[in-house]
Amino acid sequence: MSISPKTALLEEYALVARGLAAPARLSLLEQLAQGERGVEALADKTGLTIANCSQHLQQLRRAALVTSRRDGKAVIYRLTDARTLELMDLLRVVAERNLAQVERILRGLSCGEDAPEPVSREELAARIAEGSVTVLDVRPADEYDAGHIPGALNATLAQLEHILPTLAPDSEIVAYCRGPYCVYAHQAVATLRHHGLNARRLEGGLPEWREDGRLVLTGAG
Repeated sequence: MSISPKTALLEEYALVARGLAAPARLSLLEQLAQGERGVEALADKTGLTIANCSQHLQQLRRAALVTSRRDGKAVIYRLTDARTLELMDLLRVVAERNLAQVERILRGLSCGEDAPEPVSREELAARIAEGSVTVLDVRPADEYDAGHIPGALNATLAQLEHILPTLAPDSEIVAYCRGPYCVYAHQAVATLRHHGLNARRLEGGLPEWREDGRLVLTGAG
């Protein structure tokens, strides 16, 4: 029996929704927002087995959320386009506005305190031009080397305590990480504020900064 055009459309829309319906696939999308990667690198970053990672990537490809290319024997994946990143962020916004458990988790990342308002990308760009801010990239070094905001220092959460003496106490610090789902910036801000520093996180992360058309540098700082 044939189905109506509307039902056929809804089936396709649901295919995209099912593509997002697993924490592992959201984690893979977060990684691909940093840049294209092969299956082994994605499995290593997300803690999945290569077989499980491949299965989730096939689901994402069927939903047209990612695409792939061949590089010799390797298959390299990337986000299909910037709209995928927008969809990821919209999912976050809806969850934060309507799910009480999300609010509780985020509050826990801020040590039970109200987190300060994030800094917009427009404001951060202006502050960088003025030289009135310290920018802190809290992603792993390989992600920082692949692309980072100009002038950003790189330190993971584990390294944060070691660089505290080097941070100017009278300068505001803006921390950023991978994007909509990354919690490193929340945790970094909580640690910095615990030590009496003026810290906030960036609204979004490196992927959103890049999609705005802003300058991104590569290589070690």
